[in-house]
Amino acid sequence: MRKIWAVPVVVAVLAGGGWFGRDVFTASPSAAPAPAEAATVALARQDLTSSVALTGQLGYGTARPVKGGKPGVVTWLPAPGTVMTRGKTLYRINDQAVPVFYGTLPLFRPLAQPNLVGRDVRVVRENLKALGYSVGRRYSPGDRVRQPAASPTPPPGASPTRPSAAASPTRRSTTSPARPLVWVEVRAGEDVLTASLVAAIKRWQDDIGLPVTGTIGPGDVAVLTGAVRVESLAALTGDAAEAPLMTVTPVAKVVTVQAEPDEAGSIHRGDKVTVRLPDERTVPGRVGGVATTVRAGEDGSPPTVTVSIRLDKPAAVARLDAAPVQVEFPAETHADVLVAPVGALLALAEGGYAVQVEGAGMVAIETGMFAGGLVEISGTGLTAGTRVVTTS
Repeated sequence: MRKIWAVPVVVAVLAGGGWFGRDVFTASPSAAPAPAEAATVALARQDLTSSVALTGQLGYGTARPVKGGKPGVVTWLPAPGTVMTRGKTLYRINDQAVPVFYGTLPLFRPLAQPNLVGRDVRVVRENLKALGYSVGRRYSPGDRVRQPAASPTPPPGASPTRPSAAASPTRRSTTSPARPLVWVEVRAGEDVLTASLVAAIKRWQDDIGLPVTGTIGPGDVAVLTGAVRVESLAALTGDAAEAPLMTVTPVAKVVTVQAEPDEAGSIHRGDKVTVRLPDERTVPGRVGGVATTVRAGEDGSPPTVTVSIRLDKPAAVARLDAAPVQVEFPAETHADVLVAPVGALLALAEGGYAVQVEGAGMVAIETGMFAGGLVEISGTGLTAGTRVVTTS
C-alpha cells in the first residue's frame, strides 16, 4: 500500500444553511445532485501515515581528525573541500606521498618478512588489487604457510610476529638447526605476504614516486573507511607530522537531527522520512542511524539524541553544502483505511462531517486520522471507488 508522508492537518470547514440537517445525509433519489461543474474524486483504500516534523541540518556529517602516522615534517596538505579517494595523496611527509587506502585496520608493523600473515596484509593486498595491480594468489582460512620463527627477544621498537605454534596448541611447528621455521594457519580476514604481493608493492611504490623497497609499514598510507572530503586543516606545512593534520567528513551529504530522547524512541534505522528544504522542495530519505548516547543540553535546553538521515536523491542538494531543513518522521500509521481528500468534507451544523456522493445525496461520516491532505473516513454505503464531490 502507498503511504502518505506529511505533517498532520487540522481542518475547519464553514457550516452551510439549514439544509445541512442530519436527516438528509443519506443517499436518496430526491437529494439534490451536485452541480455539473463540481469536481469529484473516487474514494480509495490505503495506508495513511501521520508525521512529526523536527528541525535538522543538512551537511557532510560529523568531522573526524586525521593524524600523521610517522615522524617527519609536513611538506604538503590538500585544500579544504578536496575529495580524497583510494590511491590519492592525502598529505606528504618529508616530501613523500602518503596515499589513501580503504580499510578499518591501520598498518601497525612493517610488512617485510616473507609469508607474514595478518589482517594488515589483507588491507594492503585488497587496496593494491583495487588499484589495478596483480597481487597473486589469495589465501583462504585454514590454509597454512611456513615462515621464520619470531625472534625470542625482538629489538626495541620492533613489532612482534604472529605467535608460533609452540605458543598455541592449534599450530604445529617444524624447525631446523640452520633456520627455525613455524607453520602459521591463515585465519578469517587475514592474508599472506607473498612474493607476488611484494612485487606489487614495489610497482606501486615506483608509480607514485616512493623508494622502491617492497616494504610497507605504519604511516606509509592513511587507512580510512572510504572516500572522504577534507573539512579543515589543523596543521601547516613545516609542522611536525605526528600530530592532527586535518579533519575529514564523509563525501555524501547527510541530514542530522537532534531529537529529544522521547522523540528518538519512536525513530528506527531504515524508517522512511521526507526532508523539506529551505526552498520548500522535498527529498525522500531514510534514517541511517540513531545514536545510543544522550547529549546533555546547553543553556537549559533539553538533552538530545543525534539521528542521521541518508538522502535517496543526493543530486537534489548538489548545490547546497549546508542548510537548515525540516525532517518529517512517521508518527502513526493506519493500515488499509478508506480515505478522502480533506476538501470533500462538509461540516454539519450540529457537529461532525458529511460527504456528497456524485449523483446522489449527502452521507454522514466518521473521521479518523488527518494526514497529507487526506482524511480517514467511514460511512454507510461508502466504499473504495465511490465518487464524492470535492473542492480540491
